[in-house]
Amino acid sequence: MDAHLKKIMHEKVHHTIAGLKKNNINGYFVTSIEDLQTKIKELIPAEGTIAVGGSQTLFETGTLDFLRTQPYLFFDRYAPGLTAADLKEIHRKAFTADAYLCSVNAITESGELYSVDGSGNRVAAMIYGPDKIIVVAGYNKIVKDLPDAITRNREISAPANNVRLNTGTPCIHTGSCIDCKTPSRICCAYVTIGFQRDPNRIHVIFIDGEYGY
Repeated sequence: MDAHLKKIMHEKVHHTIAGLKKNNINGYFVTSIEDLQTKIKELIPAEGTIAVGGSQTLFETGTLDFLRTQPYLFFDRYAPGLTAADLKEIHRKAFTADAYLCSVNAITESGELYSVDGSGNRVAAMIYGPDKIIVVAGYNKIVKDLPDAITRNREISAPANNVRLNTGTPCIHTGSCIDCKTPSRICCAYVTIGFQRDPNRIHVIFIDGEYGY
């Protein structure tokens, strides 16, 4: 990315972190994968229990492989050989985890987290259950406000994730959400997280670059 454009994006990150702070949500900015991993270790107690939501960002940043090398009890939803029953149990265990890592579909500059789920396990855990929520996001997730967050999901996040998951939904072909009613639809639960009562629960780590959808 052009250095001048990157400077603008960095300013947006810092502005958004200030917005998060007003909502009792902690924000951080790291410039490398190594710094991301260091920050995660600072936030999660040694040998704590952890779980993750479905996230392309966690794949792209190598966070999943990193978590597997740490002394955590990892409720790993991506472990090979899991049955549907196994996965359901992991989702339930996530509510008791010390920390839950995920990403979001969009983050507004005023500090709101916008997420859209299929089964709802991610947004449910973000709202209540795990002691600590750690959101990992590239600066491409930043939007001006909630209407822009909704548009970002309909025009970018949803179509791209449907391609990734090979769901066969219409947006794969149209490139935009048409509010389909297909059984494989992944846009079912729409959640906006704003002000937090507990100022130590949600932590958003922005990483320098574009990651995920």
